[in-house]
Amino acid sequence: MILGLSVAAFTTLHVIISLVAIAAGLVVVLAMIGNHRLDGMTAVFLVTTIATSVTGFFFHSKAIGPPHVVGAISLVILAVALFALYARRLAGIWRPAYVITAVAALYFNVFVLVVQAFQKIPVLNAFAPKGTEPPFAAAQGATLVLFVVLGVLAVRRYHPAP
Repeated sequence: MILGLSVAAFTTLHVIISLVAIAAGLVVVLAMIGNHRLDGMTAVFLVTTIATSVTGFFFHSKAIGPPHVVGAISLVILAVALFALYARRLAGIWRPAYVITAVAALYFNVFVLVVQAFQKIPVLNAFAPKGTEPPFAAAQGATLVLFVVLGVLAVRRYHPAP
């Protein structure tokens, strides 16, 4: 049991929150590239991304591992994004700081999605059963390149009105 839910139910809840965070994050990043500000969707993205990281810590584990490190880094990045957006209102250097941290938080969610896909989807797992094989590395490399491109475009194009 985790927070009164069976492990299966909690896992399902965590996955749903994660998928909502990814979908909302993609909408937000694409809007930034189009120089559009979506306050409501941004709040959904940030809250569900925080919830994804926090709920990830509730899974039983004997030692601190890569998922814990990714979750901790994501929460630190999200703290900067929240500060830049809500406390500094994207003024000056805080606009690119927000864009970079928001895109990075989304990247970490998608990074974990790729890891989970290779672990849980039999067709992908057959290509990379250990998660260290070239197909896995290529998928993660392509994901990284995609998010670097999205991040650069968003930093260049997102200049919302105050």
